[in-house]
Amino acid sequence: MQKTKIQEITPKTKFSEVLDNEKVIETLFENGLFCIGCPMASQETIEQGCLAHGMNKKQIDELIKKMNEK
Repeated sequence: MQKTKIQEITPKTKFSEVLDNEKVIETLFENGLFCIGCPMASQETIEQGCLAHGMNKKQIDELIKKMNEK
């Protein structure tokens, strides 16, 4: 089964929807989010995971912007 490519990453996008993009994974790693090995990645949204790691709304918005640039 082929995955559907998402058009735009938002705070409500689940990590599992973006973990097949190497550039996005690199951006997550650069920001201290090692979601590729986390069992919560299949259930959590990017916003939920970022909040759990202590990021604020501004930091989350900046991360989302970087991810969409990739």
